[in-house]
Amino acid sequence: MRNGETSWWWRELGGAPAPRPPLPGDTDADVAIVGAGYTGLWTAYYLASSQPDLRIVVLEQRFAGFGASGRNGGWLTNSVTGGRERYARSHGRAAAIAQQRALNETVDEVIAVAGREDIDADIVKGGELNIARTPAQLARLHAAAVAEHAWPHTDVEEWDAAATATRIAVDRALGGLWHPHAARVHPAKLAAGLASAVERRGVVIHENTRVTEIAPGRAITTRGTVRAPFVLRATEGFTPDLRGQHRTVLPMNSSMIVTEPLPAAAWDRIGWGGRDVLGDFAHVYMYAQRTADDRIAFGGRGVPYRYGSRVDADGRTQERTVRSLTALLRAFFPAAAEIPVAHAWAGVLGVPRDWAASVGLDAASGIGWAGGYVGTGVTATNLAGRTLADLVLGLDTELARLPWVGHRARRWEIEPVRWLAVHGIYTAYRAADRAESRGSSSRTSAFAHAADLIAGR
Repeated sequence: MRNGETSWWWRELGGAPAPRPPLPGDTDADVAIVGAGYTGLWTAYYLASSQPDLRIVVLEQRFAGFGASGRNGGWLTNSVTGGRERYARSHGRAAAIAQQRALNETVDEVIAVAGREDIDADIVKGGELNIARTPAQLARLHAAAVAEHAWPHTDVEEWDAAATATRIAVDRALGGLWHPHAARVHPAKLAAGLASAVERRGVVIHENTRVTEIAPGRAITTRGTVRAPFVLRATEGFTPDLRGQHRTVLPMNSSMIVTEPLPAAAWDRIGWGGRDVLGDFAHVYMYAQRTADDRIAFGGRGVPYRYGSRVDADGRTQERTVRSLTALLRAFFPAAAEIPVAHAWAGVLGVPRDWAASVGLDAASGIGWAGGYVGTGVTATNLAGRTLADLVLGLDTELARLPWVGHRARRWEIEPVRWLAVHGIYTAYRAADRAESRGSSSRTSAFAHAADLIAGR
C-alpha cells in the first residue's frame, strides 16, 4: 500500500505534474491570486474569460492542485456550508433560497465548463446518497428530510431500506436520503485541466513560490513581490501559514483510502451503477465514490487537527486511521472484504470558527478572499471564483449579492485551547457513534450534543 505522495488521484496521473517556473522576481500585475487550487484557478478562469487583457498572476507554493483540490473525495455537490437557516436569519429567506439555487446551478456549470474545455475528469452526475445504519442515524435522516422539504430547490427523496439497497447495497443500511444535484469527479484531473484552461487564456501560474504575506497592493513571496491593485487569498487550509492569518481558519485533517479495482462479481452484489457519491449520518461521517476504474475511494476523519495548525504537506496518514477506514469500508461492503487497499493519503480543509464559507473583497485595500468550505468546496469554489471575478470587475450581479458575500467569522481561539477543543469535539463524536451503534434508541447520543455545543454548530 502506498501512503502519502500527495494522493492516489495524482499518482494515477503519473505523480506531480511538470513544474511551472517560479516567480522570477518582483513583478506587476492587475490581479494577484494566492493559491492555485480550485478557488484560485476558477477565479482566474472567469476573470480572464470576462476581461482577456487583464494581467493575472497565480502564485502557488507547490503545484497547481497540490492541496485539497487534488486530494478530496470528488463530491461535486450542492451543500450550503453553514446552512440555509443561518442565511435566512441574517439576510432573509429569499436570500437563503438564492444561495441554494446558485449552488445547484454551479454543479451544472462545472460540468459545462469541463465539456467546453475538454477536461476529462470522469464526471458522472448520479446524485448524492446519504445512508443511516443505526436507529439514531435513521431518526436524523428523517429529520433532515423534513427540514429539506421545507425549502425549494432541495429535491430530496427519502428511501426505505429496500429502496436504498437497490441503489447501493450498504450492509445494515436502514434508509437513505438522495438528491440529484451532485456528481462524481476525479479531483486531480479537474485541477490539472483547469490549470491548463487558465493558461490558455493568458494567465501566468508561478509554482514553487511561497507567499508569506498579503498586504494592500502586494503579495510578498520568498522569490519577490507581486504588486497588483487586487490581491486575492485562495489558500483554504493553508491560510494559517500567512502572516497575520494564523487563527483565520483551522486546518482540519481528512483522510482517504482507495481499493484495488473490484471484480464484476463484487459490483453485482453492491450495485452502485449510478455512480452516486455516498455519505452517511454518523457524527464522524464518511464519504465515498465508485471510481471510473471500479475502485472504492473512501474517506473520513483521522487525527482531526495538529497542534499549532501544522499541516503535513506530503499527505501521509496514520496507520491507525488507515485501519479504521479499511474496517469501516469492509463493514459497509462485505463484498470488498478481500480487496486490498492500494493507497492512503490525507489533506486539510479550511474550517472557519462559525463553520460557514465566505467570499469577499475589501474595496479600500483591494484584498479579496474566498474559502472556509469545510469540505464542500468542489462546487463552492466555482461559485466563489465567479463571485470574486464579479467583485473585482465591479459588477452588480446576483452572485455579488448572495448572502455569503462579505461574511466574516471571528477568529479561532489561541493554543492550547484550539487543540483541546477540536480533539475534545471529535472524541465526543466518536463516543456518540459507538454508543449509537451499540444501542437501539433513535435518540442522538448526549456525547454528540455536547460536541455540537463546544463546536458552536
